[in-house]
Amino acid sequence: MELKLFHKTQRDLASAVNQTIDCYWDSEISEQEMIDTVKALYENNPTKFLKDQSFTKIIQQQCGKRRLEVVKKILNIDL
Repeated sequence: MELKLFHKTQRDLASAVNQTIDCYWDSEISEQEMIDTVKALYENNPTKFLKDQSFTKIIQQQCGKRRLEVVKKILNIDL
């Protein structure tokens, strides 16, 4: 799986997060690869991920609750 780590929009970022987690759920990538990718996406796009101590509205709408629960656990954030 090949993904860009720097994204232009929140929608692009949400799509990358969805693709990463879905590939893990479909057993296409390992758990560690998913964790590393989500951390890298967050580190390179922090302002597109979070705003005012919560996920941005676009990220919430595009990713959904189940995926964001996984992201919260990976990033060790309590929102």
